[in-house]
Amino acid sequence: MIIGYICGFLIYMFVFMYGNQVMRGVIEEKSNRIVEVIVSSVKPFQLMMGKIIGVALVGLTQFILWVVLTAGLVTVAQSVLLKDYKPTDMTQQVEMGSQLDQNANAQDEDAAKFEQMFKAVYSVDYVTIIVLFLFYFIGGYLLYAALFAIVGSAVDNETDTQQFMLPITIPLVLGIIVMMSAINNPEGSLAYWFSIIPFTSPIVMMVRVPFNVPIIDVVISMSLLVISFVFMTWFAGKIYRVGILMYGKKVNYKELWKWLKYKS
Repeated sequence: MIIGYICGFLIYMFVFMYGNQVMRGVIEEKSNRIVEVIVSSVKPFQLMMGKIIGVALVGLTQFILWVVLTAGLVTVAQSVLLKDYKPTDMTQQVEMGSQLDQNANAQDEDAAKFEQMFKAVYSVDYVTIIVLFLFYFIGGYLLYAALFAIVGSAVDNETDTQQFMLPITIPLVLGIIVMMSAINNPEGSLAYWFSIIPFTSPIVMMVRVPFNVPIIDVVISMSLLVISFVFMTWFAGKIYRVGILMYGKKVNYKELWKWLKYKS
């Protein structure tokens, strides 16, 4: 349950944090008129993808550092907490019928609890969890980063982003809410459907993974997520190429629809 909660919350945090970086970067380039110089050398779609992929690599680097640091801390903690614990000594003394000192017995019991805790920690399939975490982080980030890039290209400053942020924020917040229910019932219909829907699957599926989720559920979820972020990237590219060169105009959803149908 703890691993599922941490993975789901990290996905939410990473997607929102790095998606906002993409949006702020687009707004900054647009407001400073830097983008006009850049698009003279590269296509708008290439610029958008470069920004999205660049921020994604930053996030992956940070995650890898966290994994290495956590593994090191767990190893050190185990060696320190269990260095004086020898389970064979207790077994031999019990067999001989000797009475253990009360304090020593309490220490052995505490050490045994730590050993049991570490056995439970090591029994988790971390390779599968890390691989799926990377996939859902990348997939979820690409899906939402494209939406954040649209918002950045549609406005001239960050204060104007509020009207477009609600449709992006709602699925992420909904994923967190469903995640709390999925922790207690990972096989329930609510957890199943929200782990399949691409806009919430990166968060909810990571809660189900430590509970040995059926492979078919993971395959369906991953396939829909890939299809969704490919479509969303194409969708964002069509709006982005028009929006980054639009200045001083209040944009609404009707205007975004016109940009989507615009043919260069």
